[in-house]
Amino acid sequence: MATAAEEIQVGERLVRISSPDKPYFPERGLTKRDVVGYFLAVGDGILRALRDRPTMLERWPRGVFEGAKIGTRQDNRGDAFYQKRLPAGAPDWVRTAHLTFPSGRTANEVAPGELAVVIWAANLGTLRFHPWPVTASDVERPDQLRIDLDPMPGVGFEQVVPVAHEVRAFLAELGMVGYPKTTGGRGLHVYLSIEPRWSFGECRRAVLALGHELGRRLPDLVTTTWWREQRDRPVFIDYNQMARDHTVTSAYSIRPTTAALVSAPLDWAELDDARPEDFDVLTMPARFAERGDPHAGLDGDRFSLEPLLALADRAGLAAPPER
Repeated sequence: MATAAEEIQVGERLVRISSPDKPYFPERGLTKRDVVGYFLAVGDGILRALRDRPTMLERWPRGVFEGAKIGTRQDNRGDAFYQKRLPAGAPDWVRTAHLTFPSGRTANEVAPGELAVVIWAANLGTLRFHPWPVTASDVERPDQLRIDLDPMPGVGFEQVVPVAHEVRAFLAELGMVGYPKTTGGRGLHVYLSIEPRWSFGECRRAVLALGHELGRRLPDLVTTTWWREQRDRPVFIDYNQMARDHTVTSAYSIRPTTAALVSAPLDWAELDDARPEDFDVLTMPARFAERGDPHAGLDGDRFSLEPLLALADRAGLAAPPER
């Protein structure tokens, strides 16, 4: 029997939590209430990751269990689904951003402006948030550059770490500062704040130029070859994650696996000793209370893409086609 709904105060809002004892990660004994409590505990961090950004919701209303799968455009019979448009019945305090997709279709997508929106979304079964690298005030020019270090099948997290360190070193040579985070899986993301002056195509070209330079520096580790079957290096720099309507999982999102691992922002000094399995719904709240948000620096300086675009010019790199 479903338990009675609860209402919790989140800032100025009263947010309804239906069936709070519903199992969300049964193998870990975690309920919807536990997931809501987790997002409240890391609230400042996840709101920093999502604030005013159009955000796709990845909803798992039945929870995560062995064999659960997410529906796709080709097969919508999954246990979970992606939601790009504002859900019906959303409170009037849930703000949106108006987007145009590459297909020409448009949508009003959730753009969280307060923690209550995150908790409202969690009540709907949202475990992973997929924010665009733009804000609602300017959806055409990214203000974040996101570098996705994507390991090939069979490649461990420990092989991705030296690539991340080289990203840091190269950015430092250009006078830039990046911030790493785990994905909840074997990969790593590095974020940096940029001036919102360039298009999605120029941002993808900048990441491609960075990837080419990393491939020159780490020829046994890094590839920018697009076609998977042609890649012969363990780590792919996925420049297409900066394409319009391509997003990566936000910091503090929960990976929908039975282990309930989370995407964890890191300090560079702890990267060598970190492991994805160190960070989950149960361990992250205490870490956040003790250390705060390692990505707080993203609120600081914004960097120019000109050095990376100049590198692309010298290398003769055109903007890659959208895929």
